[in-house]
Amino acid sequence: MRIRNIALGILGLLVLAVLVYQIPWVKERLEWRLDLAQVFVRSRLNPVGELPPPQIAVSSPVAQPTHTPMLVTPTVTPQATPTPLPPSVLLPPPAHITQGPNNCGPATLAMYLRYYGWGGDQYTISDVIKPVTADRNVNVDELDYYVRVNVGALNTLFRVNGSLELIKQLLAAGVPVMVEKGHVIEIDYLFNDDYWNGHYALVTGYDDAAGEFIFQDSYNGPDQRMGYEEFDVWWQHFNRVYNLVFRPDQAEAVQAILGDDWDASVNRQNALAASELEVQQQPDNAYSWFNLGMNQVYLADYVGAAQSFDQARVIGLPMRMLRYQFGPFRAYYETNRLEDMEQLIDYALGITPNSEDVLLWRGWLLQKQGDNAGMLQQFNLAREANPNSIYVELAFSSINQ
Repeated sequence: MRIRNIALGILGLLVLAVLVYQIPWVKERLEWRLDLAQVFVRSRLNPVGELPPPQIAVSSPVAQPTHTPMLVTPTVTPQATPTPLPPSVLLPPPAHITQGPNNCGPATLAMYLRYYGWGGDQYTISDVIKPVTADRNVNVDELDYYVRVNVGALNTLFRVNGSLELIKQLLAAGVPVMVEKGHVIEIDYLFNDDYWNGHYALVTGYDDAAGEFIFQDSYNGPDQRMGYEEFDVWWQHFNRVYNLVFRPDQAEAVQAILGDDWDASVNRQNALAASELEVQQQPDNAYSWFNLGMNQVYLADYVGAAQSFDQARVIGLPMRMLRYQFGPFRAYYETNRLEDMEQLIDYALGITPNSEDVLLWRGWLLQKQGDNAGMLQQFNLAREANPNSIYVELAFSSINQ
């Protein structure tokens, strides 16, 4: 009888714990700690180490330009002598939002939209594009997609190959700029962690006298400052990508500032030229080579992209690079370097087991190897990782055609 009562008591406590855990504020505070504990234990039991080098011998090439940049006259031509920029601009920052677990993308976008009077919060966005809290990555096109579908009163776009001068011009025109950049969080998630992560920030001002940008950071707090050169170093880690959200009446001004980069295809051609030049100037910079590879993938130069990614891997990339950027999978898939692809998939899932992007690539790899059942299994795992993923739906649509 005593043993039965003890067992019932333990069972009751477990049921109570489960019920309490379902309370939203309790779940929000505990979920990320439980996730951190799981990552900590898993990384100690099965350390992943550094991102592996390619499985083929790699020389040290110097990238040569393969083309001249496309120059397309925009619909709205910038003035020949633009108005000089003021020495400083500080747009009124929106009310700061401290991100929930793995929620820097939705939190930063929510601040951006609040700048224009939007009434939602980070969970209004994350419930739509990443309903699973443990989902660690939101891509720029997912944020762009959210605005297009759910915030019809505003325009949105994203481009790569931004510049410090471009940010200043947009700020002077009254348009904040959302960027994705490298970031350091000194928490030992992984064994021998390098602490590098991807992170979003909303730039709302600049100060030439101090040589600094002012930005809203969902992790570190409001009105953060960073010098221009340091900012560009971290921004380079993500091909200097930026999201813009603006009112329809601002569209003409934004188009004039972007010039030929207003056209997404031309923007990539210009980005390719810029990255080709950068690897010549910085041949030992892994991010320069990685950006070159990403631009080559976009323009379907998969052989060149695979070579660029090889070089970036030889130099060395952060442990979590493949949590956020997936060009190497496409390059190796298209060039039939399936062993390299499989190696990187295993590594990336060792870092982030629930990455729907990588799970999808494992599915495509299995299909190429003739395992359609395995492909469907991976696609379904990707759907579990993010039931609302636009990439998962595209994958299922493509195999059902």
